Amino acid sequence: MRFHASFQALFALFALALASPAQALERSEVPARYQWDLKDLYVDEAAWVAGKQELVQSLPAVGAWQGRLGASPASLLDGMTAWEQASRRVDRLYAYAFQLYDQDTRVGRSLQMQQEMSQVYSSFQSTTSFMRPEILALGRDRIDAYLAAEPKLGQYRMFFDDILRAAPHTLTPAEEKIYARMAVLGEAGGTLQSVFRSADLPFPEVTFSTGEKVHLDAAAYSKWRASPVKADRDLAFKAFWTAYNQFTRTFATTLNAHVQAHVTSKDVRNFPTALDAALFDYNIPRNVYSRLLDDVHANLPTLHRYLKLRQKIMGVEQLGYEDLYAPIVQQVDLRYTPEQGMQMTLDAFAPLGAGYVETLRNGYADRWVDFMPNTGKSPGAYSNTVYGVHPYQLLNFNGAWDDVSTLAHESGHSMHSFLSSAQQPYATASYSTFVAEVASTLNENLLLHHVLDQTRDDRTRLFLLSSYLDSMRTTLFRQTLFAEFELKIHEMVERGEPLTADALNALYLGLLRQYYGHDAGVVQVDELYGAEWAFIPHFYRNFYVYQYATSMIGGMSLADGMIGGNAVKSGKAQQNRDAYLRLMSAGSSKYPIELLRDAGVDMTTSEPFNAAMREMNLIMNEIERIYARGNVQ
Repeated sequence: MRFHASFQALFALFALALASPAQALERSEVPARYQWDLKDLYVDEAAWVAGKQELVQSLPAVGAWQGRLGASPASLLDGMTAWEQASRRVDRLYAYAFQLYDQDTRVGRSLQMQQEMSQVYSSFQSTTSFMRPEILALGRDRIDAYLAAEPKLGQYRMFFDDILRAAPHTLTPAEEKIYARMAVLGEAGGTLQSVFRSADLPFPEVTFSTGEKVHLDAAAYSKWRASPVKADRDLAFKAFWTAYNQFTRTFATTLNAHVQAHVTSKDVRNFPTALDAALFDYNIPRNVYSRLLDDVHANLPTLHRYLKLRQKIMGVEQLGYEDLYAPIVQQVDLRYTPEQGMQMTLDAFAPLGAGYVETLRNGYADRWVDFMPNTGKSPGAYSNTVYGVHPYQLLNFNGAWDDVSTLAHESGHSMHSFLSSAQQPYATASYSTFVAEVASTLNENLLLHHVLDQTRDDRTRLFLLSSYLDSMRTTLFRQTLFAEFELKIHEMVERGEPLTADALNALYLGLLRQYYGHDAGVVQVDELYGAEWAFIPHFYRNFYVYQYATSMIGGMSLADGMIGGNAVKSGKAQQNRDAYLRLMSAGSSKYPIELLRDAGVDMTTSEPFNAAMREMNLIMNEIERIYARGNVQ
């Protein structure tokens, strides 16, 4: 998801009034140029309904391949083609319903459409559940013979390899059909949490030091927790988490349902643990997960060094958890319009080549991005792509530096999807999160270095450097904290222990205090914030979050290969860029560990993480030099 202005304008306060979460617009009040254009999916709801009916009517024809899928190479190709056509329809229908809902979660019809698609998806999964057992029954030798006899089957090679690799975890055809029909029930916990968190949770109204009365929903909390006024961010934290604490029993119930579904699935699929089951699909070695936890624990002193530096520069007597989102330099208030944010990112991505930049420029113009917050809009940000259409991005852009960085992040996802879809057939166009977050974090890295290269002012430079360090805190350390919490709650359920609100609060609070050095006096973490787990949607993504950390490590390494001093001096920058673009165009044509190794990063070792820690310490060295010059007091 990012544009060109003079250096002076880049860091100025702009007159354009950006809709703040405290005064969120209605959807109808947001200018069309800041809304995504869902007409590229379906021109209207009637077209979506017609498309859904066509899909439902086509499913029996897909199911008719049962029992004859592997009769010959031609049969296998025709059956796979029927599956692909139906699957692409499912993707498109699903995207329209869910994105329509996300743009205003208060609209009951959108939620109904989302629920309808969950049912249709379940029917599709049930109808096609025969495929895995039948392909598995063909065996490796016969599949290889079919691939040799029919070259067009080559596009499904990885699809077949995944099925054959999963032989010990595949059920009988009848069992697979039941499993597919039951899969929709596993989504219930996450759906309930999302609906309650986004649409029904009663948030308080609070008055800040500016005199503003604010409905403190998730978007407003994100703004006010970053206030330069300590009393305001303290108030935002206390009010927001008090609201969440009133409903932790409800959130514990939804999370328990979700984790129970994972544990049941791993039992049915014959995996030793839920983690092993989650890592299996993309063939991620388990030691990559455990190594990340070990590397982070070993480097908590580096995190604590940054936090103490933050405390010193902010001039607070005791750093609290409430202080971690405030700018380290209070007087720097960088504000951007969406247009300026887009131009900044386009300029920053120049090392990726003119073709990359022009494609993204056209995407911005064609309304890939839903920029502005509006009442009822789903919080956060994401990129979603439908094969054969184009990427879409949801943002809640308030004009801060973090919002521009988020635009860069989501644009990395979008361009990854665009390049992969352009170069890969449908069967290998998607990719694992393990690789996906490399694209997003690399783009954030390019943006930061682009802006730093233009910045000489100590105060602004200090703000940008500290923002990057805080991104490392929230990605390498905070996301790993989430990953450790997620692992522990799955282990609790696997041991037969209940996930009660009290147990979850205690577990999460203990991790917060360990990571942030509460007992050592580094950051004081109020007991109230043990409820933060209830706010995190990624816990409903099945061991998803650790990949933010591993991907940032990979992205930093790959960016250094394009813009780092050694790469430029050696003349390898373009060679490294080309290797990276091949990675972005490879989809799932190989497993992610292998794709990254081909691009020059070995994620099975601690070296990429250790290199990131070296960079983190070098940045802190520069911050200390800037602070010592006395120009930021």
